[in-house]
Amino acid sequence: MTIDWSEQRILIFAPHPDDETLGCGGLMHRAKAAGSQVFIQFLTVGDTADLSPKGFSTANERYAEIKEVADHFRWDDWHIAFPGDEYHLRLDQVPRVDVCNAIERKSPLSIATIEPTIVLAPHRTSYNQDHQVTAEAVHTALRPSNTALRHHPRVVLAYEEAADQWRYEAAAPPNLLVELAEHDLDAKVTGMRLYGTQMHDHPHTRSELTLRSLAALRGMQSGVALAEGYHTLRWLA
Repeated sequence: MTIDWSEQRILIFAPHPDDETLGCGGLMHRAKAAGSQVFIQFLTVGDTADLSPKGFSTANERYAEIKEVADHFRWDDWHIAFPGDEYHLRLDQVPRVDVCNAIERKSPLSIATIEPTIVLAPHRTSYNQDHQVTAEAVHTALRPSNTALRHHPRVVLAYEEAADQWRYEAAAPPNLLVELAEHDLDAKVTGMRLYGTQMHDHPHTRSELTLRSLAALRGMQSGVALAEGYHTLRWLA
């Protein structure tokens, strides 16, 4: 079964700026080229201790990066639900009902507002607490109910990141593979380079070689040159 990317309205939930590119950069580029709408709901961003030469990146630097990446991928819109240091890397301290409500209906890019045909979220087996909270909150927000009362996207997928494999209960291999052309992967790598505070040299989970190697592995597993892997949570045919 294939997806007609020309008719999709895609909503991606990213715990932090760069997660959407790490997990879905190739898909975003392929979908936008075909005519899809793409919306990015970030959960949080703040000042970050990192492995950059100065060892620190500010929220303002991260905002500037988002704007460059948004232009690069031609997103239709983006929004941050819980900005600030009181939330960044602390989403596990936010009442789950508040996170679910933002995702479901209270954010400008909520499921109720956008009415997406495809929703993508991080996988719950990530070691990162913000990723876990985002995955579980999206899962709750998309709980089964009467479709006459609440919007139900027909496709719900969990995206993968190389760092997720570190967790001892890492997920099984992806069960949905999206074929990428070379230019889709190049666009993904370029997008990550625009996140200058987050991109790293190899060996690192956010290095260019890691991104290209994972795409080659997923491609090989599906009999094509390059692919991105996803875990299917819902597929209504």
